[in-house]
Amino acid sequence: MKHSLIHDKTYKAWLAELKGRILGAQLKAAVAVNTQLLEFYWELGADLIEKQKNAKWGDGLVEQLSRDLMSEFPEMKGFSRTNLLYVKKWCVFYSGGNLIVPQLVGQTRGAALAGIFKIPWGHNREIITSCESVKEALFYVHNTVKYNWSRSVLVHQMESGLYNREGMAPNNFAAALPKPQSDLAKQTLKDPYIFDFLNLTQEHDERELENALVEHITKFLLELGAGFAYVGRQVPLRVGESDFYIDLLFYHLKLRSYVVIELKTTAFEPEFAGKLNFYLTAVDRQVRSEQDNPTIGIIICKKKDGIIAEYALSDILKPIGVSEYKLTQSLPKSIKSSLPSIKEIEKELGSRK
Repeated sequence: MKHSLIHDKTYKAWLAELKGRILGAQLKAAVAVNTQLLEFYWELGADLIEKQKNAKWGDGLVEQLSRDLMSEFPEMKGFSRTNLLYVKKWCVFYSGGNLIVPQLVGQTRGAALAGIFKIPWGHNREIITSCESVKEALFYVHNTVKYNWSRSVLVHQMESGLYNREGMAPNNFAAALPKPQSDLAKQTLKDPYIFDFLNLTQEHDERELENALVEHITKFLLELGAGFAYVGRQVPLRVGESDFYIDLLFYHLKLRSYVVIELKTTAFEPEFAGKLNFYLTAVDRQVRSEQDNPTIGIIICKKKDGIIAEYALSDILKPIGVSEYKLTQSLPKSIKSSLPSIKEIEKELGSRK
């Protein structure tokens, strides 16, 4: 197989063409390194699909091509057998293998797939490895472009299932806020929030949870999402002759709104919404300036009934969302067996009511 490919005239002609395209891509790379490389990868992936389908060169094609390209371009990375397989997988993932090679790059760059050419190749590899659908993958592509995520941040967001959590919390934003602020506010919510960076006792209460989140404020801000700026904890509010304290106060730079977060280590109860509504009114009157938009509230609790949360928020005029939090993600059985289960923690918390 290897010998026949080396002496195959069609293969040799295609290899020579590839070498010319690679040299061309190297020249253009001075202007747009990442985009040009990814466009070349896309065309190469399309070629691999077409050649393996129609030329009948068999499974040895990728291995032979890898050796030849690495021999010709030893200073260039990306031509290992493993990476060539990723190039093909990347192309198949977004196209389904239905390729019209001469038109493909132009089509994708003008449509929803344009973002895949704007992020590094390493990011692209992580995304197609972790995502089950093109829609999910493009969600992470879009956010990587928008927020300039590093690869480690991208992996963290995928491992925590951001795609299935963003904008899913019960809220009354559509009724309490004008568009487009209501849509943007909804996007800031996650359900659940993943606090897997915390080490808490089984008997943790709201103050312990609050202390831990502030201690790990950088990771907490990452979990909250882009745009949140930390203002303070146990922020005092004087109303009438009484003092009240907000658990956590943030400011959202894009919403131009203060965000009040109340932490609850129990299941959601309707009175939580009433209390937070009171806090929002106080912040609007005492803290908010004329340039700020209405203050937003988020209740983060151990668990919730979506219908109860919907009922509780239905007649409240202030914008409030209700989300759950989880302390751990899926762990290996060897580790998980030595830790208390979520049910055990909830049982312990329930016994403290």
